[in-house]
Amino acid sequence: MNLIERITLNPAVCKGKPTIRNMRFTVAQMLELLAGGMSEAEILEDYPYVEKEDIQACLIYAAQIVNARSVPPSNAA
Repeated sequence: MNLIERITLNPAVCKGKPTIRNMRFTVAQMLELLAGGMSEAEILEDYPYVEKEDIQACLIYAAQIVNARSVPPSNAA
């Protein structure tokens, strides 16, 4: 599985915001945890349903969003 495929856009989940594997955990929430200083290990411990690859996928997604030439296509789940 390509890491970016872990990021889903589903109008029925979190009002269509990008989420991790169609769960009610948004990319924005993950980025806020990381920006707030939480380590990958702390996130994985506090959120047992999150996988290391989910964190990487969120970072890749964010990098693609800020690069206007490679905005990821939406993928309805």
